Amino acid sequence: MLEKYQQVFIGLGSNLGDGQANLLAAWQRLGEVAGVSLNRLSSPYKTEPVGLNTEYWFTNAVGEITTSLAPTELLTAMLAIETELGRNRTLTKDRPVDLDLLYYGDLIINSQTLIVPHPQIVNRLFVLAPLAELAPAHLHPVLGRTSFALCNKLRVQTGVERQEWAEQGYRCLSS
Repeated sequence: MLEKYQQVFIGLGSNLGDGQANLLAAWQRLGEVAGVSLNRLSSPYKTEPVGLNTEYWFTNAVGEITTSLAPTELLTAMLAIETELGRNRTLTKDRPVDLDLLYYGDLIINSQTLIVPHPQIVNRLFVLAPLAELAPAHLHPVLGRTSFALCNKLRVQTGVERQEWAEQGYRCLSS
């Protein structure tokens, strides 16, 4: 049985247009969803594309929310935000915004429509660096390792650089 409110981590990415503005727009829209409360947002990270045939670098961040939505309801809301902001899922490489459900409490979900924790978390420094900034002690529910430990394991990867938010007055870790 799910508790009424769950701590959830969302990966945000963009490689078309103004990446930071796109991420902040997605974050703001996520906060407008009934049953979702925004907690904190990591710094943005400039990221070299991994495994994609694209010339455009990404802007990535990780956000922490609290939600009363079920995992599939939250996923539906996230996909709607992507569409509202111009994401075309038939194009897989370039996107104005990409939202990934990384962790939903300590749940382990493996269905046709949703896998949580996100199956690629442990291979992606562009997810682990902002996640370790935000929640270094958060435990992966399958591996039992912290975000910090998983991130350190990938530090040999390159192409991930912490940035500051360009928007005037935007605080990285809002309370």
